[in-house]
Amino acid sequence: MIDFSFTKKQRALREAIDSMGRHVVRPQSLSWDQNKAVPEEFLRNFYQIAQGMGGAGHLGSGDEPAREPGRASETNRTVMAGAEALAWCDAALMLTLPGPGLGAPPVRGSGTEEQRRRFFSIFEDMSGGLRWGAYGLTEPGAGSDVAGIRTTCRKDGRDWVLNGRKCYITNGARASWVVVFATIDPALGRAGHRAFVVEKGTPGFSVGRIEDKMGLRASETAELVLEDCRVPEENLLGGEASYASKEGFMAAMKTFDNTRPLVAAMACGIGRAAYEVGRDFVRDNYVMTRPIPRYAAIAERLARVDRRLQAAWMLCWRAASLADHGEPNAKEASMCKAAAGEAAIAACVEAIEICGAAGTVSSEQRFVEKWFRDIKVYDIFEGTGQIQRVVISKRILPGLHGF
Repeated sequence: MIDFSFTKKQRALREAIDSMGRHVVRPQSLSWDQNKAVPEEFLRNFYQIAQGMGGAGHLGSGDEPAREPGRASETNRTVMAGAEALAWCDAALMLTLPGPGLGAPPVRGSGTEEQRRRFFSIFEDMSGGLRWGAYGLTEPGAGSDVAGIRTTCRKDGRDWVLNGRKCYITNGARASWVVVFATIDPALGRAGHRAFVVEKGTPGFSVGRIEDKMGLRASETAELVLEDCRVPEENLLGGEASYASKEGFMAAMKTFDNTRPLVAAMACGIGRAAYEVGRDFVRDNYVMTRPIPRYAAIAERLARVDRRLQAAWMLCWRAASLADHGEPNAKEASMCKAAAGEAAIAACVEAIEICGAAGTVSSEQRFVEKWFRDIKVYDIFEGTGQIQRVVISKRILPGLHGF
């Protein structure tokens, strides 16, 4: 049975983030959006505070804390609870936090013990400077269609030579290392895929343009270029032997099973923030006890938003819980990702319509305009809503023609 309640640790984590969000993050959020960056001094101070929050520090770490033998992990659920709360404060801040970020799951899940130690160790002490990791899958012609990646890799002596371009990579320009997916032969589809950790400063590895985005403007999104980039064979995740069968690729793809619930939780956080502003605006500006049909319609719209967000959150929790118990969760990860993106977009649309002009000019409600811009990408990255429905369909009806 899945317990949907928070542990004492998770509750304390969310309360700490909520307090910091209201009094520290939200007052600066709009200026970060306008300036397209979270100040590094703030990130340094926030990171130091997060280390004392117990669970919050783990949001940017790569290793899973030790647990009692026979007891299920709480890592995925704790990180997800913190991510939802941080996205409620400011989703761009959540994506900008120092640490391995979305690069952590593939290294943790597919890397050897030596690789995990080597690549995660740089995040253990950031007193000398902040560090980031990144995840490079998306290309100009392939993103949700993972089988379509065209970045190539070929073995040359003790190195792999990579050529191609990656786009829309969160923290790509500042990352100390990036997990890059490439193929030995595009004709092989998924069977030809390999995952590498490409370190900053590797010859042939460079940063292209920094994207000017509609939403999440304070989060860095970069293009990465690989031109005869020579990566040592020790940086092939899992080692060459692990790709002799489909297990190597499948292990790398399990990244999505961990990251999709995390991204879905962030969408829930943005949706909850928008819902709360819309709800409070109605409470402050409408006399809901009056029998006016329009008021009843507004109340029904808010109830529908709340219902959908609650359902999406429970799907997120189930997917994370299955992962913590070591059980397959691919279908559930896609379900929560599809549901959360749609529910949160609807929440932002309703909030901006309910608040009207106040949603774009008032200091209190102005946030809904930002969230309206931020939320769209949550139905796109880590696999579009359409792709999630394909994944779900394939698991409900394996072998279904056309999938």
